Amino acid sequence: MFAFSVAPNGAGESVSAAVADAVAVVRASGLPNRTDSMFTTIEGEWDECMDVIKRACEAVGKHGNRVSLVLKADIRPGYTGEMSAKIDRLEAALGERADSQGQDGPVTGEAPVATD
Repeated sequence: MFAFSVAPNGAGESVSAAVADAVAVVRASGLPNRTDSMFTTIEGEWDECMDVIKRACEAVGKHGNRVSLVLKADIRPGYTGEMSAKIDRLEAALGERADSQGQDGPVTGEAPVATD
């Protein structure tokens, strides 16, 4: 799984058109993907993901004279569907925490503070 952010340098203040070109490359790849306000995450084999990231950089490069790439990878051979599975595990852990803390919120070891 790879999370990346790519943006042109020297393209002015707004980079939305360049980012849209990169996301279009990702979506056309057919790989599982998710885009949020900071990163696009894709899931697949190393070579296929790196090819998509390279093509996304090339698409963004058409909008400026330099490209900035931030890349984070979670390399876990033998696992698929982790983009959703990780979130499912997190939500389950949060649910267990809420169940153990009751309806009043987290257990902090401190008395609640009254607000008026």
